[in-house]
Amino acid sequence: MKTIFKFTTPLLLALLAGCASLGAPPPQVGEPRAAVEARLGRPSSIYQLHSGLELEYATGPYGQYTYMARFGPDDKLISYEQVLDTPGFARVKVGVSKQQDVLHLLGRPTEKSYLSIPKLVVWSYRYKESGVWDSMMHVHFDRDGIVRMTLNGPDPDKEERRFLW
Repeated sequence: MKTIFKFTTPLLLALLAGCASLGAPPPQVGEPRAAVEARLGRPSSIYQLHSGLELEYATGPYGQYTYMARFGPDDKLISYEQVLDTPGFARVKVGVSKQQDVLHLLGRPTEKSYLSIPKLVVWSYRYKESGVWDSMMHVHFDRDGIVRMTLNGPDPDKEERRFLW
């Protein structure tokens, strides 16, 4: 029994610490990067932009929220926002945006797939449509990495399964 507690206690404390940062007040514009990272923890990804760094805080493969913290050249917070929503997806421009642009706008996708007939790579993002419906946004890229289509619909992993028998 002591062995179980020896291994599960650190895991439980780590999970609680991660949950505590989710309920913390959001960082404020002007905060230094070190303070933001101290509050939110280690980012899931870091991107270099022309204006400064961008830290991605994704909520995991089944998470429906990704937060982006953008910093200026002075390492002070410029903006902090949840990007997996209608305004976030509207920033992706068909025929213009590239894969790197989508990473900066939405963060890493939940899933990646490939459609062989039209030869498109698909990045899928889970999100809450209108803050209510469990949905997925699919961003389709051609072989040059340019967005050719976006398509949203219900999240198949969260749909109610109904059987006739």
